[in-house]
Amino acid sequence: MARPAVLRALPLLFLLFLVSFSSPKKFEEEDKPAWAKKDIRDYSDADLERLLEQWDEDEEPLPEDELPEHLRPQPQVHFDPSNIGDPENLLKMSKKGRTLMMFVQVKDDLSPSEAEEVTKLWQSSLFNSHIQAERYMVDERRAIFMFKDGSQAWEAKDFLLEQKDLRECSVENKVYHGYYTPEVRMSSW
Repeated sequence: MARPAVLRALPLLFLLFLVSFSSPKKFEEEDKPAWAKKDIRDYSDADLERLLEQWDEDEEPLPEDELPEHLRPQPQVHFDPSNIGDPENLLKMSKKGRTLMMFVQVKDDLSPSEAEEVTKLWQSSLFNSHIQAERYMVDERRAIFMFKDGSQAWEAKDFLLEQKDLRECSVENKVYHGYYTPEVRMSSW
């Protein structure tokens, strides 16, 4: 049995009725602020910033772990007076969740290609130990290891110091010489 044309058009009429009531509010030209009356090609950085603020004003704030690093709150470091003799542990706790870079220098007797292979091997060994580090070669025998969680840099430092091809690594402007370098052998006398 065929439905009458009025019944077939009823959903369409209902949809049009809803759309007519849900139209967005549009400001009249005289109600707009002066910066909003400009052509978009003439917007300054301040105008674009205001537009972004309007866009974001009804948004929910991001959770702490999704915020950019510079907007995240500093990690809470619990100062323990009994542990005053271990400044590295205090520094490690303060770098938790922060990006940190470590400079790594291999021994001079390695060729640039060997240096790249060795640092690549170290990076994969760290990764296998659940230490996330990005590696960038900045010179023939020098690399940067970047840690998204800076507290992992000290575990990586301990691993790297045991490597025979490591000359030195530096974390937070402190230089550590590899265990197989003349500097360490002379200091152990």
